[in-house]
Amino acid sequence: MKRHFATVAMATILFTGCSSEYKTEGTDYAATDTIVTAEAISNGELVEKMTKTADMRFRVKDVQRTKEDLSNTIKKKGGLVMEFNTNSSIQNSEKVKYSSDSLKEITSYSTNGYLVARLPSEKLDDLTNQIAVMAIFVDNQSLKMEDKSLDYLENKLKSENRIEAVERINKVATKKSANVESSLIIKDDYIDKKIENLNIDKQVKYSTITLSFYQDNTIKTMVVANDNIYDYKPDFFRRLGLNLADGWMYFKEFILFLSRLWMFVLAGVVAFFVIRYYTKKQNEKTFLPPPSN
Repeated sequence: MKRHFATVAMATILFTGCSSEYKTEGTDYAATDTIVTAEAISNGELVEKMTKTADMRFRVKDVQRTKEDLSNTIKKKGGLVMEFNTNSSIQNSEKVKYSSDSLKEITSYSTNGYLVARLPSEKLDDLTNQIAVMAIFVDNQSLKMEDKSLDYLENKLKSENRIEAVERINKVATKKSANVESSLIIKDDYIDKKIENLNIDKQVKYSTITLSFYQDNTIKTMVVANDNIYDYKPDFFRRLGLNLADGWMYFKEFILFLSRLWMFVLAGVVAFFVIRYYTKKQNEKTFLPPPSN
């Protein structure tokens, strides 16, 4: 019994000591992170990371020609067109008679262009200035700058902390230990932070510009085939002659149809005369003259 109490007391002391050690170590880590962050700022490790994004909407003479000029200009400045599309929408369309078998189609349509490009940040201002000269009229223009310095420093410090944490875990980890899984999770998180910083570096080095441009409504005319069937019918006199011929044909067909019914016609004629005969006889009996005195 005494041995049992001694074992429980020993386990309690060890558990309390380990918990105190973990709490002290966790507190040390938090204090270390705060100190490291403060030191990084004071030591000039807070590098400026400014990202730029620009938007422009403007009117041009020719959307397709403008797209080609913008692509060449962006390429010369070391940039790359990431996305481009054009869209034409019909505003109004009408067909008028041009000849007996053709029509003139008149169409009014508008054309819009959309372009997204990335180019070196130091060339962004030059490009926007060239576009302003190229455009007939600039509807709107905006430039947005975002400071990613603290985000970059945060990712960097967290990455360093994760390297240190993985090294400590690896010193005590075994193949059957749960710390191996924790180490893998920390390594994956470390990679995520590195990728985020690489993405920030890329955004700082290359700026994104979004361009929307359009042209005035355009009139397009073209001669197309006449799709009105009535215009392809023969003239009046030809149609009149054809209709007369068709009438004579229908009359002959009617006569031929009646010829198939000759028996019914004959029976009808016989019945007509028979009925007429008996009707006449009946009338004579009914209306006899009175005898004379």
